[in-house]
Amino acid sequence: MRRTELSPATFTDLYELTMAQAYWRSVRTGTATFSLMFRDLPENRGYYVAAGLTDVLDFLEAFEFTDEDIIALDNLSIFDRGFLRFLAELRFEGEVRAVPEGTVCGPESPVLEVTAPVIQAQIVETFLLNQIHVHSLLTTKASRVVHAAQGKTVVDFGARRTQGTDAAEALARASYLAGFAGTSNVQPGARYGIPLFGTMAHSFVESFPTEEEAFRAYAETFPDRTTLLVDTYSTENGLRNAVKIGLGMKKRVQRLNAVRLDSGDLGQLARTARRMLDEAGLGEVQVFASGGLDEFSIDALVSSGAPIDGFGVGTKVGVSADAPALDCAYKLVAYEGRPVMKLSAGKRSLPGAKQVFRKTDADGVLAGDVVGTADEAAPESTRPLLEVVMENGRRVRQEPGLDELRERFREEFARLPERHKALKNPTPYPTSVSTRLKELTERVTAETKEREGLS
Repeated sequence: MRRTELSPATFTDLYELTMAQAYWRSVRTGTATFSLMFRDLPENRGYYVAAGLTDVLDFLEAFEFTDEDIIALDNLSIFDRGFLRFLAELRFEGEVRAVPEGTVCGPESPVLEVTAPVIQAQIVETFLLNQIHVHSLLTTKASRVVHAAQGKTVVDFGARRTQGTDAAEALARASYLAGFAGTSNVQPGARYGIPLFGTMAHSFVESFPTEEEAFRAYAETFPDRTTLLVDTYSTENGLRNAVKIGLGMKKRVQRLNAVRLDSGDLGQLARTARRMLDEAGLGEVQVFASGGLDEFSIDALVSSGAPIDGFGVGTKVGVSADAPALDCAYKLVAYEGRPVMKLSAGKRSLPGAKQVFRKTDADGVLAGDVVGTADEAAPESTRPLLEVVMENGRRVRQEPGLDELRERFREEFARLPERHKALKNPTPYPTSVSTRLKELTERVTAETKEREGLS
């Protein structure tokens, strides 16, 4: 069966389109504001890192239902032909305010607000949540790994076990933003200018008559970037073969970069590797470890003093194994200038367009955020985080490059207190609500209950 190529505009839940048709038929096309926020922090998370804004803005600027999209929607036999003609002409013409990518945030704090005609703002919900969620999830996880590594090199090896190719690309970008040295994934490496890293697979070693011959062939092919995977058969024997190759390279004024440990007791094997390399006069050769690592195992290795210079992380980071989802939401907070809110138990929303005010102490250390109304003055000693990044469906400026985002995150993360960075049982980064927003919430709650006949 021929696969129909549809545009990103169709990456939306069906109810977004059925609501859109009901809006259209009711001539309810006023301006709406939606807030995107993370409601709660997962276990062992004291903060999250907002990311994904670049992909969101790319999507909104290019938003359009193509002829193929309209045909596909028509084939569902759900939608009015007049509504489909309306969709064919639809473009995103709204405003977006957002916190900069790489901003450290706490729960209940909006990271993005969309103000646009309600149909436009409604249809884009699914894509916006998807992108902000996956990028923020992975950037947060990666930042914890970098923190655990305490300055040692960390590389993304996760492409083959992420949930799809898009997630693998998001992981490479997110992890580099959070401080990884690079990725093994060529596509995002080339696309974003992320440094690429790679060693060899066990299959390469197994294809040669002996491990030593495999090592020699690789070293002769890549004399300036050789890392030898030493655990195909026996790690200690692999290390002996690596020493032979390393000494031969040294005689040729070349350098063996590293040996890679990928299984077993990594801490003990690293000590053995370091001893063997040093005794052979190969103190410059690094020890690199991989194999089921995450922030918890890396923290244990670093804390034990294991002589490991760098880590390759894959599965557990690529799927954020200990916290595979964040509780994110995209809620209507105003319609035609009227603040609205949801009253559902456990899922109440705060009404009205908002601003987030960041507090710092006298030394510049992050001290918490205050969520207020968009039109209130910034409290003393705070700065607003939500910035206008799109007007009339177009960027107001080009956002920073990935290297600039990486540096900005590094500087901000350094100002986050250690109690929020703790890998286990951290103190959540504090977020409070301004007096003005509390008063607005109380008023809208009372008005909503009265209007709906609720006690």
